[in-house]
Amino acid sequence: MVEVVAPLPGLVARVTVNEGDSIKPGDTVVVLNVMKTEVNVQSEFAGVVKEIKVKEWDEVDIGSVLVVLETEG
Repeated sequence: MVEVVAPLPGLVARVTVNEGDSIKPGDTVVVLNVMKTEVNVQSEFAGVVKEIKVKEWDEVDIGSVLVVLETEG
């Protein structure tokens, strides 16, 4: 299992994945609103979305867990 974490503090604008989705490195999992700018948070890993820890309008800090992935292999 690996975690995708927030690189910046902000507000969750959109969650772009669903539990059970297969993703690859570079896929956007969450879009944050940081000081009126949208920031795409991308996964560094391939895997299956096991758990989504945030929802739209949640406030997050640097390092907050956004999504948990079950890695392949």
